[in-house]
Amino acid sequence: MLATAKPLSFDVQRIREDFPILHQQVRGKPLSYLDNAATAQKPKAVIEAMDRYYRETNANIHRGVHRLSELSTRDYENARIKIQRWLNAADPSEIIFVRGATEAINLVASSWGRKNLNAGDEVLITEMEHHSNIVPWQLICQERGAHLKVIPFDDRGELDLAAYQKLLGPKTRLVSVVHVSNTLGTVNPVKQIIELAHAAKVPVLLDGAQAVPHLRPDVRALGADFYVFSGHKLFGPTGIGALYGRKELLEQLPPYQGGGDMIRSVSFEKTVYNSLPHRLEAGTPNIAGTIGLGAAIDYLGSIDFEAAAAWEKELLDYGTEVLSGIGGLKIIGTAREKVSVLSFTLEGIHPHDIGTILDQHGVAIRTGHHCTEPIMAHYGIPATARASLAFYNTKEEIDRLAKAIQSVQEMFG
Repeated sequence: MLATAKPLSFDVQRIREDFPILHQQVRGKPLSYLDNAATAQKPKAVIEAMDRYYRETNANIHRGVHRLSELSTRDYENARIKIQRWLNAADPSEIIFVRGATEAINLVASSWGRKNLNAGDEVLITEMEHHSNIVPWQLICQERGAHLKVIPFDDRGELDLAAYQKLLGPKTRLVSVVHVSNTLGTVNPVKQIIELAHAAKVPVLLDGAQAVPHLRPDVRALGADFYVFSGHKLFGPTGIGALYGRKELLEQLPPYQGGGDMIRSVSFEKTVYNSLPHRLEAGTPNIAGTIGLGAAIDYLGSIDFEAAAAWEKELLDYGTEVLSGIGGLKIIGTAREKVSVLSFTLEGIHPHDIGTILDQHGVAIRTGHHCTEPIMAHYGIPATARASLAFYNTKEEIDRLAKAIQSVQEMFG
């Protein structure tokens, strides 16, 4: 199909050797894994780090005085430091381990919301949010008598900043915005969004679940008050993620859950809570997952991240051109700033049928509303097919995607 040169500094075939799952056949065809926005695959380094924990140092953390507990505590807390440095947070205590971005948003909505939201107050989100950045705010607004306001976007998939400025008012208590849309690929102008909010003395939470694999956000440069992400989208394990919060804000949050490790002392009369970050991490955590996430950060630090991002951009441009040449195919989300997400519809064919037939060709994509039903409502469609790319993907896989789409059209006449 189309021929363009890859960046000389990025050897995608060499990178693919680090990901064991990619080297298999599905339905008798080479696997083309194009579902990275749902979950990314894991390099050997992550798999081996988790295996090593269970084989050599498995023990509970923090209070143990024996050697295995010391080692597992060391590795667990080292992962916190790695994430702090990756995000350029000011201090390791600003990193709170959670199950993922969803729990992180629920933590802020519950703890910050109950402390700061009152009747008549407003929380601003956008029309392109994942359900995880809608439902927690609906719940806390209903509980507190506050109101949820929505910033619209245009048909390209770009936020209406003029509408945002009109919505940002004296009743606004928090702005919670997706950094990168999982459905549209849009990279929102979050630095500008934060600057406008801060001028009104309003804190901002960024949902970075889709941003961290592509952009390496700097939370201090952005000015984010809260930043959340999930490890499994960052080439790490499932069931682990992190909440970044500015220390002065985290220190004001009441405990999200009660239990072990979040306390200094407990009696039937009174409980004294622990200091950050432990006060917001009740119970035995996902130790293996945390160590695996630390290994994922190490892996990303070992490759040329800028070259990987450039390769992803080249893949996105290539994929956009190839898919745009297919009759009856419409790409949903054409923002000028976007990452490697290609959501599309095929005239007269339901996305679920597209996904099912593509699977017969060994091509793995996602179909449905992608937990963004308001986006589907905006475009007046029930669902899309979504191919989402990572730096280990190739142009050959995009060609296979296009060929399989043409087979779908032939099947449906």
